[in-house]
Amino acid sequence: MESLAVIKHDAVPWLRLVAEAWDHGAIAPAALFPAPGGVAAQIVETIAGSSTEMAVFLACGSLRPALEAYFAEVRSNLGPHDWALGVCPFCGAPAAFSDVLEDGRRRLACHLCGGGWFFPRTKCPFCASERSQDLLRLEPESQDQGYLIIACGGCRGYLKELDRRVRWNGQSALVEDWGSPHLDLIAHRAGYRRPVPVLIGLSQPI
Repeated sequence: MESLAVIKHDAVPWLRLVAEAWDHGAIAPAALFPAPGGVAAQIVETIAGSSTEMAVFLACGSLRPALEAYFAEVRSNLGPHDWALGVCPFCGAPAAFSDVLEDGRRRLACHLCGGGWFFPRTKCPFCASERSQDLLRLEPESQDQGYLIIACGGCRGYLKELDRRVRWNGQSALVEDWGSPHLDLIAHRAGYRRPVPVLIGLSQPI
């Protein structure tokens, strides 16, 4: 909550409401979990003045350390062909980032629990479209070699993708995602959105 207050100063009154609701039992950790309305949907519905960006940032910052430890022992049980959806097989959150590994396979990443799973490169993780005319690649500037924006013309969703065959020294999916806000600007200006809000959206409209 302190980190969110630093990033978005006008979120302080909202954070006070969240703290009061927590103290009075109106919300519990489950309010931060993924639900049909999205990650932390219960907070958005319960707390006045909530935005999806603030609620999801709070969820990722609060839950990830605990969920990473909670799921640590079961990660290895997920085989490369065991899961075919674009949501995290561990916590149910939407895909937040895409990596292309050294062997050419695509691995989606979850920012909420730190999970990862393999997913076809020819399929939209949001609407499952496999129509080649729907799947687009938005190329950033030349100095961003290895980075792509994978977009779907059908559902208008997008993910940022890092080709680790080119950027072999890339950092974790979360660091790479939050460290490349200029790619989000490119995608948003082209009319695409993603279900996991972008960090830059907390500090300014995009």
